[in-house]
Amino acid sequence: MEVIQVFDRPASQRFYTVAGRFLFVEAVDSRLAQLAQQLFAGWQLTPISPRPREAQTEIRFFGEAPLPEIPSGLNRFDVADGGRCYVDADAYFLQFDNSLMRLRHDVPVRIDVWFKRIPEIGDAELARVTSFAVCAGLRRFGLFDLHSAGVVEPESGEGVLIIGSSGSGKSTLTFQLATAGWPYLSDDEVLLSLSAGKIKAHGFRSFFAMREVASVGFKKVFEPADVFSSKRVSEVAPGWVLFTSITAAEQTRLTELTQAETMSRLIHACPWATYDTAVAGANLELLSRLTRQVKAYDLAAGTDLLQQNRAAELLQLQLRQN
Repeated sequence: MEVIQVFDRPASQRFYTVAGRFLFVEAVDSRLAQLAQQLFAGWQLTPISPRPREAQTEIRFFGEAPLPEIPSGLNRFDVADGGRCYVDADAYFLQFDNSLMRLRHDVPVRIDVWFKRIPEIGDAELARVTSFAVCAGLRRFGLFDLHSAGVVEPESGEGVLIIGSSGSGKSTLTFQLATAGWPYLSDDEVLLSLSAGKIKAHGFRSFFAMREVASVGFKKVFEPADVFSSKRVSEVAPGWVLFTSITAAEQTRLTELTQAETMSRLIHACPWATYDTAVAGANLELLSRLTRQVKAYDLAAGTDLLQQNRAAELLQLQLRQN
């Protein structure tokens, strides 16, 4: 039998908006409330007051409590950073070593997150499970997350999504373009939506994090406004998608991809498009529309991209040819 915890006086209740969607966030422990607020301050979630008429997603954090049992018979997927996802048509659980997330398909959508132990400041698992919780809620209201950086080509105003795994040069390329004056959207994650027949990309994380060349330690974190002269944008219609990798070659190579190749790579970069079965159809349809909206390239980065302004010159030349 499941035990339901009841708390008369939560430590914190806050409302946020992102790209026109509303979130209600509650924490029953003051330490968890502070940690969650610090996380949200680094994301493009805007606190709002007074309470909106209806929050579409409710997220509640519980600390120092036994984790509920996961029902048997659910489909299991291993996800990034050691997580395990359990799903069927009605249930959705995400488990890490110290935490468990459960999503209920209520109205509003209800997401509960439990921690066996209260995390410390800067705890990576706290950031992961909280990000997964927020994105899981937003997916149910037409905002689909994609592990991607984003900038804007200054002459055309078209968005450029830069996709690649850790160590693929994604953040370095984004940094080079933003330093050259390309408006900045995000360095690591964007939210995709469909509006008036066009795919829009929205920024999710407000700070910029990148690892210095040849470094294997922690990433350097900074506020874009302190480094880039270009302005930040909150949303853009993508016109390009670049899938990055690093090579030992001197010259960078751009190879155009077919729509089928682009779709395959987008699904690989966005596993929730298949893992989260309740919204998989809508997610895959959005990615399909994105492939038809953009030109996509494989970008094999050479050492020439480390030269000042080389990335901007190369991509603008390619854009003019199309």
